[in-house]
Amino acid sequence: MSALPNKIALVTGASSGIGYATAKLFAREGARLVVAARRQPELDALVEEISQAGGHAVALAGDVKDEAFAKALVELAIRRFGGLDVAFNNAGTIGEMGASPDVSLSGWEDTIRTNLTSAFLGAKYQLPAMLERNGGSLIFTSTIVGYTVGLPGMAAYAASKAGIIGLTQALAAEFGPKGIRVNALLPGGTDTPMGRAFANTPDALAFVQGLHALKRMALPEEIAKSALYLASDASSFTTGSALLADGGVSINRT
Repeated sequence: MSALPNKIALVTGASSGIGYATAKLFAREGARLVVAARRQPELDALVEEISQAGGHAVALAGDVKDEAFAKALVELAIRRFGGLDVAFNNAGTIGEMGASPDVSLSGWEDTIRTNLTSAFLGAKYQLPAMLERNGGSLIFTSTIVGYTVGLPGMAAYAASKAGIIGLTQALAAEFGPKGIRVNALLPGGTDTPMGRAFANTPDALAFVQGLHALKRMALPEEIAKSALYLASDASSFTTGSALLADGGVSINRT
């Protein structure tokens, strides 16, 4: 039995990495999808892959920092499929890294807007659509960085992703009585283009792998399974959570 039969889902950051893997998994589990990212060719390839496997998806390229784009994605879900049941707000950036006094104001603001403000903008339009369906599941991709782990040189990233957890808790309390669950997913190090940009040398990769109790990085498909849990009725009594899928980074001291 599929986990998301006839559900209508939106996935941002779907052109690669966790978003790409999650979109394919949601489609296999019965969802009809709106997929979003900045790169149209990659989105078109994803839609074709989903269609060839018998699924249903439509793509829209744009910038999650743009409020009009957040609105357009929900409008597309309603126009094409009839509503919205699940939103996985996954798009994000590491942003400008370096010693905190050296981080530019523009770099800081861009990271906050890409990671945190985009989450708010997504929810602003996704929640009313879910209310029309008498419930839904709203998911944000946060991170362990700034929650259970502090890493030097990542102040903007940590602050923006920690802010998502606060947003998650507030929305969960506000919309729980109306049947909408809101959760944050906190991956550990994952083998994605973003992850490889951080662990970009053999020594850096070994360091990141060693942080985990499992002594390896996650595959995007493994994180996608946690997103599926939060999207599906399997997590029907889970809301306001910061769900760790971190390979044991948070507890590892070896």
